[in-house]
Amino acid sequence: MISTKKTELLPDSTQLQATCKAMAVLDAILCQDWVYRYHSYNSLWADGEEFFEMRNGEGDQLLMLFTKDGAVINGFFSEAEQDDKIKLTDQLPNCFHEFIFGEPVHSAGTTFCLWKTAGQDWKTGIIAANDDHSAELLSPFDGQPSTYMLWATDYFKGNYTASGIPLDTVTRIYNQETLTKEMVLSLVDTLEDWEQLIEDLEEISYPYHI
Repeated sequence: MISTKKTELLPDSTQLQATCKAMAVLDAILCQDWVYRYHSYNSLWADGEEFFEMRNGEGDQLLMLFTKDGAVINGFFSEAEQDDKIKLTDQLPNCFHEFIFGEPVHSAGTTFCLWKTAGQDWKTGIIAANDDHSAELLSPFDGQPSTYMLWATDYFKGNYTASGIPLDTVTRIYNQETLTKEMVLSLVDTLEDWEQLIEDLEEISYPYHI
């Protein structure tokens, strides 16, 4: 299971970014009310920077930044023992300092931090806690469409078609295929606001033909 102790199981930053976009697209279809979504993605966060957020409504968060230099992940688990952030970010590259020490990360809090630059493996700082609960937050990001499908089947119960969430559609979105109306309607019987979905797709920077 992916964790700060098993960083080799975490996909590379390119695949992770694709997974994050896919999760955000699927959430945008299954739940048009942004407040109740788990995953959101902003491709226009800043010049050359793209931002992903996972929040579960119980205080736990993952905040990720993707840049030309690589990617950095800030994790906060509300029930985890809080370590010294300076130790958690030991040897963090300077290119990620503004994000990790600025907002919204500063207000969210940090219980673990991982980063990856070009040609390097995922790295983390000094972790003193016996369990930083990183496995709970990172395990959904294994890049497997079935992982999302199983989670969403429970979380979005009542929002999708009676036949269930089709793994084929989830897989196509994980593969970054152009989203079509047919794909959307394989997930939900009706979509209340197509313009809202288009706005979401533009923000995510995901290809569509609707």
